[in-house]
Amino acid sequence: LFNVDLRSTANHETWLADLRTGELTSLGESAYGNYPVAHDADFNTVILADQYTFGDVCWYLRRKDEGERRLLFGTPITERNAETVVEPNGLGAAVLVDGTGLLFISSLFSDNYGLTWLALDRPDEARPVRVDGTVHKGIGEMDNLKEGFANRYALSYNIDGASWVYAGAFDRENLVFRIDRTLVGEGELVAGVVEAAEADPQSNSVALSFSTATSPSQIYILGANDSLERQTNERILGIPQHLLSSGEERSYTSHDGLRISARLYMPAPELGFTGRRPVIFYIHGGPQSQERPDFTWFSMPLIQFFTLNGFAVWVPNVRGSSGYGISYMKRVDRDWGGLDRLDHVAAFEMLRGDDRLDMDRAGVMGRSYGGYMTLTLAGRHPELWKAACDMFGPYNLFTFMDRLPETWKTYFYMALGHPERDKEFLTERSPSTYLSQLACPLLVIQGANDPRVVERESRDVVEQLRAQGKDVEYIVYADEGHDVIKYANKVDCYGRITDFFRAQLNP
Repeated sequence: LFNVDLRSTANHETWLADLRTGELTSLGESAYGNYPVAHDADFNTVILADQYTFGDVCWYLRRKDEGERRLLFGTPITERNAETVVEPNGLGAAVLVDGTGLLFISSLFSDNYGLTWLALDRPDEARPVRVDGTVHKGIGEMDNLKEGFANRYALSYNIDGASWVYAGAFDRENLVFRIDRTLVGEGELVAGVVEAAEADPQSNSVALSFSTATSPSQIYILGANDSLERQTNERILGIPQHLLSSGEERSYTSHDGLRISARLYMPAPELGFTGRRPVIFYIHGGPQSQERPDFTWFSMPLIQFFTLNGFAVWVPNVRGSSGYGISYMKRVDRDWGGLDRLDHVAAFEMLRGDDRLDMDRAGVMGRSYGGYMTLTLAGRHPELWKAACDMFGPYNLFTFMDRLPETWKTYFYMALGHPERDKEFLTERSPSTYLSQLACPLLVIQGANDPRVVERESRDVVEQLRAQGKDVEYIVYADEGHDVIKYANKVDCYGRITDFFRAQLNP
């Protein structure tokens, strides 16, 4: 069961493949996704989803004997008008229980998400499911539900960026999920991120991969008796772990009173750096994403490399980030470069009060949406920065959306703005409107095969700024797309970014 995005047409299509015969059956298509969500054991019943913006979802039921999908839950966009008020429902991970109902994660009853029950024969009666037995503390959200074995489930939370995973059973009659085991969040498996997990019904054990800010992903086996066996010993060769930075929690109050989660990574004292440290702002992509203590992600090895070279690294999860509830995430819809931008400016002023930091030597960088924000901050607040690094960030919101794959345009017209109806707004929020004010050197990095932010978009930045006499360096990786994932390219990329900031910020 899989979904196909051909990029050449506006629709996504879901297919069911019989691996024994090779037969393919289309389960329909939609400009809004038609993504598979859940199914019964023989795939006769499949739940499909259309998503308009993040958290605004409709579910459809497709039975094999009916042939076509039919609405199960939500308000289709075709049934809305300008006066229709549709609250985000945050429909997420789901399990089809006995073919008669759905146990799933939603924001219907909690901004930070919770378990919900929906009987298929009463789709207008979604009901909250109480969860008993959690032991975590902190700020975050429920983020995954996975079926295990013997009517048991794994329930996951993202708390302050770290994974907590519980095992438990669902009491359908009383609508209670009872936790009886903590799998991740205590003992050795703390302050990190679960990359994947699979249950083995024969041994009643769980295999999982787990990464932290200072450790590559390791594979563990959790036994039925709560034993924990580490199966791998992945290391950062040549670098003692005590020289890496775990980061410190530095949440702050933004310009309008909103709490913003952030971490500050400082060089280890053993490295011997003295005096105030120059600061690099690292801004994640998405914007509906989150920087977490995860060494498998592109950013964390780079953040660590910065600290090894004497930089402090500021890593915020400003409004629009995932991990802090649906209303927090929805704050960035149709407001790119607005209040999210001011969150970074507020952080800059707050950090001036930290005697360990030299805010007169500050740089900013980010990837994708983070690249967009980097260009926005460098153009609209040029007095703050001594260096900026944009990795495949949108430069002109009109050309960015025009160059998107057809399947992506529908979403961005709703979540960001429409090039005809919202022309004034998109002009005001495009970095291209302000980058003539750029006052610091700029490094631009791009993958030649990027289908989202195409190479021409970054080349426009470089050519137009160079024509104005700006100091711009341009790096294109011929065999990369919307990321830098090949090992040789990563090594080169990390080194060149760090060399760029070393030259400008003098750590």
